Amino acid sequence: MPTEKVTQLLEEQLTYMKKQNDQLTNQNKELSKQIEVLTEQVRYLTKLLYGSKSEKSKYQAPDGQCSLFDDDPFFNEPEHTGEQSTETVTYTVVRKRHNKKKRNDSFMDGLEIEEIHHHPENLQCECCQSLMTEIGSTIVREEAKFIPATMKRVQHIEHAYECRSCKKDSNKDSQIKRGKAPQPAILRSIAGPTVLAKLIYDKFILYLPLYRQVKEWHRYGLLTNDKNLSNWVIRTAEDWLLPLYNRMKETLMKKSILHVDETYAQVLNRSDGKPAQSKAYNWVFRSVGSQGPAIVLFHSALSRSREILTDFMKGFKGTIICDGYSAYHDVPNIHFANCWAHVRRYWLKAESKNGRIGVDYCDRLYRLERKFKKLRPSERRKARQKESKPIVEAFFKWIDESPFYGKNALAKAAEYTLKHAEGLKAFLYDGRIEMDNNPAENAIRPNVIGRKNWLFSVSESGADANAICLSLAETAKANGIDFYQYLVKVLSELPSLPIHQQPEILDRYLPWSKTICESCAMAK
Repeated sequence: MPTEKVTQLLEEQLTYMKKQNDQLTNQNKELSKQIEVLTEQVRYLTKLLYGSKSEKSKYQAPDGQCSLFDDDPFFNEPEHTGEQSTETVTYTVVRKRHNKKKRNDSFMDGLEIEEIHHHPENLQCECCQSLMTEIGSTIVREEAKFIPATMKRVQHIEHAYECRSCKKDSNKDSQIKRGKAPQPAILRSIAGPTVLAKLIYDKFILYLPLYRQVKEWHRYGLLTNDKNLSNWVIRTAEDWLLPLYNRMKETLMKKSILHVDETYAQVLNRSDGKPAQSKAYNWVFRSVGSQGPAIVLFHSALSRSREILTDFMKGFKGTIICDGYSAYHDVPNIHFANCWAHVRRYWLKAESKNGRIGVDYCDRLYRLERKFKKLRPSERRKARQKESKPIVEAFFKWIDESPFYGKNALAKAAEYTLKHAEGLKAFLYDGRIEMDNNPAENAIRPNVIGRKNWLFSVSESGADANAICLSLAETAKANGIDFYQYLVKVLSELPSLPIHQQPEILDRYLPWSKTICESCAMAK
């Protein structure tokens, strides 16, 4: 075979082998990346199962101190259990005297005191048989006594009176007067204001499902069922709490900054034709602390689309503090400020050196926010511009210059942060804007706890009633109002007032009004 042909064949084989080698190298890189992603997922899921759920930074100790032994392998080795030296080392330990611990249970001020006095059975002296004289007494203990609630059957009786004198005179019209009972909260129902108040309080503050409450009502002497209880909640919400809810919404939409979040729920009988297993949603809207009393509104919807947000917030102009969900974009007259707590969570998931750096940037910003907490909005904006802005700019510069790529947690954290850069910087230019959306997440937590107890809503009207009751409950709680006493007052007085003809009457019954604060303040 000619030498030239052999050389050509060898070159072709060499070229083929180079191509094959390149393909295998690329394939190996892709598989390595995939292994890295899967390993990271396994580590993350293992941490979710067995690790700490706290978001407190594990990379920093108090006062900036770190462990003296983390890097020393000696302290990571198992204890030696074989024969060891019998040398005895004696230590002198000086113990500090600790003050007696304060009790973690106590009585509130103003409770009625019942005294039980214990005297000796025989007051005669065993020596001389004379009557003994009391020389003192000692309170040996205090204990709590619980008196169960009682159910009463209240009958409203209207009495009629007539003037017998006018009745005898044929030239005069007979005069008759009749006592007028207050209007009931629910017509043709035995449920009075206190029963309805306890029913709603137990469900939305204590998170007791209605079917569990039935036995308790039976124990008190009220025979009913969970269907009746459900109807009572819906009727109360629609007739008396909804007008208050709408009034609160009007006030909330006049604000310029709101927290917004959403969480899933379940509605069995849906109007959109989707199966009962499909997710419905509860949206929460919360005012910021610098713009008057706290207002928390829940809104039940069958989806979490942008149209839900747009319809609910008609007339609102201002800024929404939110997470990175895609619905929070491109809404007319609304600007969006993104949440730094979500950014920090992404970097916290990236358990690596660079992940720790990302968390550290966020922690530095949060330390400054705690420092600025009591400042007025204008002062806070100036302080943020001076101290927080350089940290934010350094953070984004570090991400831009770092080679984060792929599908691992580190790359996702960098991508999320850069994608929402504009919204994350919004808090630097307005002292009223909070750095994160934690107030909305805290406000929505009762809905999540309740969902684990009552599981689902049978109908959309039930889901709407839940949203209305939760709104009043959380707003009352945020303003220091006893929700049970508030409901008793509202359900006792509103049915007899012309609230539909004179809606301004409702202002006196909003959870932050002076009337409510004076009569329904939570005991401290």
